Amino acid sequence: MNQPNSLSKGLKTRHMTMISIAGVIGAGLFVGSGSVIHSTGPGAIVSYALAGLLVIFIMRMLGEMSSVNPTSGSFSQYAHDAIGPWAGFTIGWLYWFFWVIVIAIEAIAGAGIIQYWFPGIPLWLTSLLLTVLLTLTNIYSVKSFGEFEYWLSLVKVATIVVFLIAGFAFIFGIIPGSKPVGLENLAGSGGFFPKGPSSVLLGIVVVIFSFMGSEIVAIAAGETSNPVESVTKATRSVVWRIIIFYVGSIAVVVTLLPWDSANILESPFVAVLSHIGVPAAAQIMNFIVLTAVLSCLNSGLYTTSRMLYSLAERNEAPRRFMKLSKRGVPVQAIIAGTFFSYIAVVMNYFSPDSVFLFLVNSSGAIALLVYLVIAVSHLRMRKKIERTNPESLKIKMWFYPYLTYLTIIAICAILLSMLFISSMRSEFLLTGFITLLVLASYVFRKKQKPKESASESRVAQ
Repeated sequence: MNQPNSLSKGLKTRHMTMISIAGVIGAGLFVGSGSVIHSTGPGAIVSYALAGLLVIFIMRMLGEMSSVNPTSGSFSQYAHDAIGPWAGFTIGWLYWFFWVIVIAIEAIAGAGIIQYWFPGIPLWLTSLLLTVLLTLTNIYSVKSFGEFEYWLSLVKVATIVVFLIAGFAFIFGIIPGSKPVGLENLAGSGGFFPKGPSSVLLGIVVVIFSFMGSEIVAIAAGETSNPVESVTKATRSVVWRIIIFYVGSIAVVVTLLPWDSANILESPFVAVLSHIGVPAAAQIMNFIVLTAVLSCLNSGLYTTSRMLYSLAERNEAPRRFMKLSKRGVPVQAIIAGTFFSYIAVVMNYFSPDSVFLFLVNSSGAIALLVYLVIAVSHLRMRKKIERTNPESLKIKMWFYPYLTYLTIIAICAILLSMLFISSMRSEFLLTGFITLLVLASYVFRKKQKPKESASESRVAQ
């Protein structure tokens, strides 16, 4: 039977809608937000709002480009076309590397949560089983990926909605027997900025990485029957998604509880649920966080395979990664990402403080590089589109080109600030090192191509 020559169009509108809504909701919100609140105070609301605003701009630019040219390569393809082949190659492989490491991290995190309930199961075995399960889900069909992601995302969205409703009900004293909380926790314990306004800027640097994953909807657009409509809806909804889910959740936490509470540092959502009297709060949140971890793991496997498929399409990865199953799925590309994630998990087992730490740190600043490339690509592509095909612009970036320039400046400022933050300096430097390696491989590959072409010509003669 002949294999299909293009990716399946198995993702439905409801899949895309839920992926776009819940793409930004990860374990970083449920657990990682505690450290941001503890180091910033109530001002964490501003950190999340400003970081969210930056991501809103990025998604608007990406949505504009995707509405014109929806493709599984997404920003890597746009960088290739707008900046040059070297940029598409570099950012594509860096993004692939980023998600391979994320898959490993999420598999380990998920195994740790399951081990909390079943302490007798070895961590490595659970990590392996989770990765295999979701690999099979992705391999079967893109529709099965979409269904799995739909229900996982639905749990996350429902959790946030219930959390916000319950939180605001207690804040305003709507629950019978409760009194309005007021602004005591926002203004007390040192004020709204207890560690100074500069801590808000530091918070932005930390928070920005929590939003990675919002761009997946643009990658998935290539596998839906109506990509332009799907991307347009997802892009336009990103504003309220970030405001409600992230800014709203953080506002509830810092309003209900003192920002310097030890419980917030450990787990802000558990702390709030315990405070309002929800029984078995820790158990409930463990399940929710596991859902978020599995969702991220599922998305990571999907994203690495589609990026590798796109690189292979442009002859920037081995051509075998373009091979599709009968259901239109790039099986070898999925397995490649899974295989390297297994290696990372093994490194965590044998060398957690050296090799695995190096891998994690070296992927740390890639999110910002992706955002920077999207912004620069948009700056160049918009001019070309307006000149050649202006009617294809179904969605436009606000106040172009001024907000695009402002976004580029902001991302560069965040990258540079990482050099002066001791806890992030190694991430910046190691990401820079990995980026140079990828660039060097591009240069080496380009030099090898003429030799290969000459060799093929001699054989032909």
